[in-house]
Amino acid sequence: MPIYEYHCPRCRDEFEVLVMNSRDKITCPKCDCKKVERLLSGFAHKSAGGKMVSSGGGCASCKSSSCASCH
Repeated sequence: MPIYEYHCPRCRDEFEVLVMNSRDKITCPKCDCKKVERLLSGFAHKSAGGKMVSSGGGCASCKSSSCASCH
């Protein structure tokens, strides 16, 4: 059962959903919009040094190579 990330174009909320079935109808938990967009998620894993994110690079708003420094 994968967890997908979604973006709501109406209220601009981003949220995660544990999808039990591919036929599930996903709606925004804040505004109940039915036209949510599934986002491309980065892959994360644990290593001896801590959490690693495969997408590399930091957030658009910072220059760090790891979101751990600001999140």
